[in-house]
Amino acid sequence: MLTILGFAMIATFLVLIMMKKVSPIAALVLIPALFCVLVGKGANLGDYVIEGIGDLAPTAAMLMFAIVYFGVMIDVGLFDPIVRMILRFAKADPLRIVVGTALLAAIVSLDGDGSTTFMITVSAMYPLYKRLNMSLVVMTGVAATANGVMNTVPWGGPTARAATALKLDASDIFVPMIPALAVGLLAVFALAYVLGRRERKRLGYLSLDEAVEATTTTDEKVLVGTGDGRNTTGTAQRTGGTGTGTGGTAATGTGGAATKGAAGADEDDDEHEGFHVLDPDRKTLRPKLYWFNAGLTAALLTAMIMQWMPIPVLFILGAALALTVNFPHMPDQKARIAAHAENVLNVSGMVFAAAVFTGVLQGTGMVDEMAKTVVSGIPDWMGPHMALVTGVMSIPFTYFMSNDGFYFGIVPVLAEAGAAHGISPVEIARASLVGQPLHMSSPLVPAVYVLVGMAKVEFGDHTRFTVKWAALTSLVVLGAGFLFGIL
Repeated sequence: MLTILGFAMIATFLVLIMMKKVSPIAALVLIPALFCVLVGKGANLGDYVIEGIGDLAPTAAMLMFAIVYFGVMIDVGLFDPIVRMILRFAKADPLRIVVGTALLAAIVSLDGDGSTTFMITVSAMYPLYKRLNMSLVVMTGVAATANGVMNTVPWGGPTARAATALKLDASDIFVPMIPALAVGLLAVFALAYVLGRRERKRLGYLSLDEAVEATTTTDEKVLVGTGDGRNTTGTAQRTGGTGTGTGGTAATGTGGAATKGAAGADEDDDEHEGFHVLDPDRKTLRPKLYWFNAGLTAALLTAMIMQWMPIPVLFILGAALALTVNFPHMPDQKARIAAHAENVLNVSGMVFAAAVFTGVLQGTGMVDEMAKTVVSGIPDWMGPHMALVTGVMSIPFTYFMSNDGFYFGIVPVLAEAGAAHGISPVEIARASLVGQPLHMSSPLVPAVYVLVGMAKVEFGDHTRFTVKWAALTSLVVLGAGFLFGIL
């Protein structure tokens, strides 16, 4: 019964948020509360929630201060050279922008923290996507999938959990998986190329200067795409649907006009959002402190990788030091904190709401019963293929439950079943990493709320778009693992 209710709770949550019937925060709180009552443990709801909040409080603290820290680093211009490099490569070509998004997300993911990756990637690429009217779910989908592949680095989390659960060395799990993960990363770049071509066909191609000029003009001329990769000039109008246009004529279509005159206040807001990361005149720049900030960030990331201190503590110290050195005057510090307060509140609120969901799922025992039911349903004839079974199961299970639940609750059971058929635990551990590209878009991953929140994308839209591509990437990694004889 608990198994059925557990899957029903997850399915109800996903359906409601994808249909946009309720907000993610409301769904994360109300749905588990309802199912807790249905299970007959409504009286224990408070205990489950408090326990869940206690488990996620360090994560919430880390996210809050990480947002402040990297927000300050973006304000002072630390990442401007990287952004300029990506933008020089992109040249306002939608195809290159999407590929650049995947490249930037993959590079930044080397720090092992998804929230950091999404904050830097969105801050760098969001202005371009907005200016060119590109699909923001393309940005979130590509960034999340790229980060999912790179999340398998030993200091990223899942590899360390698998090693701990099965008492293995993390390097024995990760190093042999590198070829398969490299193929997975290539699959992400191929996906970015395909999606970029689709965006280029929909929007056309403009130079960066033309893109800025087109969106800052005060008349009816706005950015236009012909769908064939050519520039379009003249008084033109781009719409939310499909359209055609030629030089000197108006391009029209369906789906809602997006002209300056029709957009009203929203366009005024976008004016202030435009290439702010590259603005060489913004007052928050601290060029004389560039190498201090670079050194501080390098030291912070090194401390994270070496695990010298808990990550929340590192970001608390880092944020305090960054604010004090870069903005020694109290009003300036308050202004920087206020500037990032919205993101901090959105993300931390989502994390604490997720604590209700995970607290009920674990406290009622639903997650344990779900794991036992699925494992017991594996037929004996599949025993010799437990590595394949583990890889396939990791795709949905790391999406529907936390990494802790999967690696400490299910993987040891799968390893025990595999050992009875001569499958080594290290093969099971490697196969368990396959689902990470999809895992990073799970509603139980706090970092995904950083991504969709900063990108101003509905979580349901992100889920509908990303799940299929992320699952496909996971299958590519699984196939490569068997092809190379790793699994």
